Amino acid sequence: MDKLIDCFVQTFAIEPGRVVPALEYQSIPEWDSVGHMALVAEIENQFDVTLDTDDIIGMSSVAKAIEILAKHGATLSAA
Repeated sequence: MDKLIDCFVQTFAIEPGRVVPALEYQSIPEWDSVGHMALVAEIENQFDVTLDTDDIIGMSSVAKAIEILAKHGATLSAA
């Protein structure tokens, strides 16, 4: 989970405490469409995965990012 939190922190320059499962796309100014694509790139790099279009569109929250990464075989424990 720390690795995923770090993806959000690095991409959006936010405090780690703000990265909670309920954090949603466009709920903070940093997570706009451009920020979303930067986040996707960071997640793909950190987890060595390639997200498909449905994954990218569906990643609407931290909770959904966890689900999508699990689908790709990443093991994330609760923070």
